[in-house]
Amino acid sequence: MKERGMIFNGEMVRAILDGRKTQTRRPIKWKQTRFTEIGEREDGSKWPWSEDAEHACDFWHPCPFGAVGDRIWVRETWARYNIDQNSYDIAYRATTPEDWPEEGRWRPSIHMPRWASRILLEITNVRVERLNAISEEDARAEGIIDGGCLNCGEPEPCGCANPEPDATDAFAYLWQSIYGQENWNANPWVWVIEFKRVEGGAA
Repeated sequence: MKERGMIFNGEMVRAILDGRKTQTRRPIKWKQTRFTEIGEREDGSKWPWSEDAEHACDFWHPCPFGAVGDRIWVRETWARYNIDQNSYDIAYRATTPEDWPEEGRWRPSIHMPRWASRILLEITNVRVERLNAISEEDARAEGIIDGGCLNCGEPEPCGCANPEPDATDAFAYLWQSIYGQENWNANPWVWVIEFKRVEGGAA
């Protein structure tokens, strides 16, 4: 079993804590030095495959985020602050009021060390699929919730072009806010990582 850190934004951290998020999708990053494509394994599943002409071999790429049974510790925006001269505590921006007096001391999620992480996840399944192939059920497993406009998150009526969006529309909006509309339109292959929360965080 291996452990790896993974960055989640505040909205997704809250979804994990609420038990609403049990999946995450991450872009597959292709190595430009090799011929790589999506192949079909013996069990019929799709998976990234490369041909290495230099060494006369081909191979299936392991998921860089882990395999079933591996664990992911969540990296999120955080702050360390002193309680007194001899002790300190950790605050997490996703669940800390905005008027918290130490707001200026927030540290980016990329700089969170393992000991400061409060959320530990265990991978239960890994697969690959086209981004736009996400189902309504899986969009909800990504942490999407009802309430207000599913398309933009604003209270209805909001004037969106799509008056009756579903969870997949909301996921598309979320993805575009992170990776851009062009990435969504390109419909890339993505890693689909399913997980459950387990004990082992710092808090």
